[in-house]
Amino acid sequence: MIKEFREFIMRGNVIDLAVALIIGAAFGAIVNSLVKDILMPIVGYASGGVDFTNMFIVLGGQSYATLAEAQKAGAATINYGVFINTIITFLVVALAMFFIVKAANQLKRKPAEVPAAPPEPTKEEQLLAEIRDLLKVRQ
Repeated sequence: MIKEFREFIMRGNVIDLAVALIIGAAFGAIVNSLVKDILMPIVGYASGGVDFTNMFIVLGGQSYATLAEAQKAGAATINYGVFINTIITFLVVALAMFFIVKAANQLKRKPAEVPAAPPEPTKEEQLLAEIRDLLKVRQ
């Protein structure tokens, strides 16, 4: 059983997957930093500094100035502002990933195109070639 497990682990696909997972996690940190530290401030500036975080509904009738105060008091809240922020963050991450993948694809070297084989002659062309060859023999 240990031998089978070792063979399973040493397969190329498992090693490749492990490397891809580690690189993906590191790349995820880069993308998150790009979004959080570069793109989201631009989005915040473009939207006039609107902060959706403190948009919430308290389900008990009480009133709180901020979401943090409501959560500290233990009030039940519907945090629709946090949800909006999450959607905006997702869209910005998706857009950033689109541009990163697009740039990476442009950097990839395209394989040299193999010239296509010439098409097979049609039956008519074959017959004409045979007739030509027969006429050459007669002369």
